[in-house]
Amino acid sequence: MALYRYVKYKKSPPMKRSILISLFFIGLGAGILSWVSWPIFSFHVFAAPLLTQVISPVSSFHASSNVTSSDVQTIGSDYTNPNIWFPNKPQKKVSTSITAYTFSIPKLSIYNALVLVGGDDLNRSLIHYGGTAVPGEKGNGAIFGHSVLPQFFNPKNYRTIFSTLPNIEVGDDIFLKYDQVTYKYRVEKLTVTSPEDLTMLNQDNDDAYITLVTCVPPGTYWQRLHVKARLIRLD
Repeated sequence: MALYRYVKYKKSPPMKRSILISLFFIGLGAGILSWVSWPIFSFHVFAAPLLTQVISPVSSFHASSNVTSSDVQTIGSDYTNPNIWFPNKPQKKVSTSITAYTFSIPKLSIYNALVLVGGDDLNRSLIHYGGTAVPGEKGNGAIFGHSVLPQFFNPKNYRTIFSTLPNIEVGDDIFLKYDQVTYKYRVEKLTVTSPEDLTMLNQDNDDAYITLVTCVPPGTYWQRLHVKARLIRLD
């Protein structure tokens, strides 16, 4: 009996340590999984129900022909290049002396972000889709931005700059400084759409609009968020 107790005493602590180590790594893995998945879960539960949902969008931009898989980017595409988002609806190369301007959303702590007209790298700037209305002009200017998990949001990093865009609300203001003129736009509508939706390329000539575009839920490429705002003032 004494020998049995001795052997049991010698072997028990390593076994307990291994169990504790296993539980620690299981807990760590569960914590990381929760940390990564929470923004996606919370978007579907809290944010998405408050937004306008467009399940089967129909855009006058492509009314003459249905959008097919060749019209939009595919899994594995380089999402930092806006030129391949819609292969059959490429940016138009417009000759203009103004090729860049700045963009601010005080609500999201984004100030004087660079926007390149007809740009091709969302790692370096926001992109104003070539051929859509420029700031102050009647029509609709489409501005694309990259997003990742909101935990990594940095307003100075263009890979993360639109990560908190779902937090913007109707009535919030957006400021564009174009050709030394500051234009103030006010958010009117937030819409969650499928990747095939091209309505942000439509030109609504009744007034001056911009539409901000990024991927949602945060950290995925499943759907698109369109934030539409109307010009209310220029300084």
